[in-house]
Amino acid sequence: MTEVILHIYDVTNSGSDKTNSTIVQINKVFKDGIGLGGIFHSAVQVYGDDEWSFGFCEQGSGVFSCPSGKNPMYTYRESMVLGRTSFSIFKVNQILRELSREWPGSSYDLLSKNCNHFCDEFCKRLGVQKLPGWVNRFANAGDAAIEIAENTALRLRQAKTEIVSASKVAYRFLVGFTSGSSGGNDSPGNSNRGSPRLQTAWFKNLASTGAKPSGSSEIEILDDNILHQQRQQNSAQTM
Repeated sequence: MTEVILHIYDVTNSGSDKTNSTIVQINKVFKDGIGLGGIFHSAVQVYGDDEWSFGFCEQGSGVFSCPSGKNPMYTYRESMVLGRTSFSIFKVNQILRELSREWPGSSYDLLSKNCNHFCDEFCKRLGVQKLPGWVNRFANAGDAAIEIAENTALRLRQAKTEIVSASKVAYRFLVGFTSGSSGGNDSPGNSNRGSPRLQTAWFKNLASTGAKPSGSSEIEILDDNILHQQRQQNSAQTM
């Protein structure tokens, strides 16, 4: 058995001293001050003096190694022991060969497939605990925000489809109801037949144009027509 050690760096490879200094200050405030997290690079050391990590390259594997704690692109911060693996050095080398094939440099993504994600996967296969949550929290938060936005857009599209379908079903129901009730001559006992026909005509206009009556005058005309038909039917019943 051998120890699995995680090495953590402040990401200070922007090419600007001012930006690098700002990142260091952010990490001090958010990690050291309130324990939330920061902008970090990580690497895993197991068997030997080298550490293993993942980064972007246009061709070939993104998995690479360098002397532990001495990556020249970043500012070394701290290290911690994640546990002890029971795998032999032969098995660890086999795992590294598998990861090298599965993690091409062109697949690097800051939010969903960065160096911290690689170290998480490496530690999982070694049988030790994963990285502390604060190491990659900023990337995970950004990835979660993107996923929430995509899910919200999908739900809105589904809701729109369901509303349109429900409107079509309601329209067909009203049309069928009106057709069934208008098959013969109006009789004195059917005093409410005029109302569904007028409602169906208005609903058909609503479903086809998406517009409501433009003003109170149309509603008044609709009410007058209903009252007129009811008065005629009442007169027929009286006679």
